[in-house]
This record gives sequence, C-alpha cells and structure tokens, in this order.
Amino acid sequence: MNPDLALAPQPTRGPTFVKSRPVRTGDIDAAKQVRLDAVARYLQDIGNDNIEAAGAIETHPLWIVRRTVIDVIRPAIWPEQLTLTRWCSGFSTRWANMRVRFDGSNGALMETEGFWIHISPESGIPTRMSDEFMKPLEESTDEHRLKWKRVIADNAPQADEPDVLDTPFALRVTDIDPFDHVNNAVYWQAVEEIISARTELRSVPHRALIEYLSPIVAGDEVILRNRIDNAGLTVWFLVGDALRAVARVSAL
Repeated sequence: MNPDLALAPQPTRGPTFVKSRPVRTGDIDAAKQVRLDAVARYLQDIGNDNIEAAGAIETHPLWIVRRTVIDVIRPAIWPEQLTLTRWCSGFSTRWANMRVRFDGSNGALMETEGFWIHISPESGIPTRMSDEFMKPLEESTDEHRLKWKRVIADNAPQADEPDVLDTPFALRVTDIDPFDHVNNAVYWQAVEEIISARTELRSVPHRALIEYLSPIVAGDEVILRNRIDNAGLTVWFLVGDALRAVARVSAL
C-alpha cells in the first residue's frame, strides 16, 4: 500500500454524516458481490445527501472527484444492509478529502476516500468554499492545507510492450453527466470489465484506486490499456495518445 494514501481513522471529534441503504440486485456481479461502480454511485449519493442535510445544496451544489480510493476488506454481498459513515479527513479552500466507511449487516467492511473539488455553478471552475461551509470541516481534521498529488504517476506503456492489452470501451449517451463528462462511476464499470478476468485480485482484501486527470467527453473513442505486474492490475484510459485517467487494483 502506498504510504501517501494511508486512510485516516474516524476522528473522535467533529461531525459525521450517517446513512443506511440496502444492497440491491442492480449493484452486484454474478457472485452477488457489490461492484466498484456501485460503490462509486453510493459515494455520490451520500455526498449529495450530506450537502443537502447541511443546508448547502443551494450554495455548494456541484463537485467533481479527482481521486477515489476503495479498500475492500470484506466485500458486501447481496442481500445486505449497509451503514455509510462520512467525514472530512483533510481540506483546503477549494477541495476536500472525504472519507466514507461502509459497515454491512453481514460483516462487510469497506473504507473509502475521495478527493472532491468544489465547482462554481456560474464559471464551471474550482472555487472557494464559504467560511460557513468550511467551519465543520475544521472540526474533523487538522489538515487544512490539503494539496493534490498524483499517486499513480506511471505513464501509459506502449501497446506493443510485453503483457500489455488494449480493450476498446464504447461510451453510451447515459454515461454523460451535466458537465458533458463521463460520470465517474462509468470509469469503474470499465475497471470491472478488465478485472473480471483477474478473479485472484477480488478473492482477497484489495485496494481499488482511480485518478481522473482530464475529462472523457461524449464522442471520445476510449481505449483501456491494461497490464498486470507485481503492483497489481493497472488500467490506463486513453483517448488517442492522451491519458485521461488511470486506475490500479492491488492486494492490501
């Protein structure tokens, strides 16, 4: 595990937001295990619910995610009830790391962290959070100068390198969000496509991590370049020669 991404434990001070939801059949794979794209949707949903419960849906409605970490210690298996607990583990004036812990009624345990950027509805660019919005974040963490740093810094290999495979990934109209970007959960669908042949990674506690570098938009022709090595499975999202995102799945 990369020491730069050791997930902070839940603090003993500051606010947390708790929500429960069932695992449904649309969220699972053939083994009845919750898929990574379903976890990503759960994270979007609890983020929206948290913002709404804080009374900030009018002032801070739009966010994009730059990185998501999902540590699957014990997978959620249908049918199971999940309790999601959300809190801030670090922030700056325009973005925040938000932790979500998943506890399942049948013993599931997943730890996640997302690097979320606050976007202005008027300009569409990262913008400062209000002092009122940041005040409860300050209570949960001492990290008030959070900086972005890529964790998966590998460049995409060439297609003709050993053990490298290219897989086309077709986009659909339903994959596009209000920013005209591919929704972040769709990237996890692509990872699920590749990892389906790597069952050894899903049978043990594992970390799935994705970093979004620049948007994939409607009409892009996406290639998933992937390779498995000692670090685990890596998937590079390419549009032409441009790297748009990179994901890695590895044993914990």
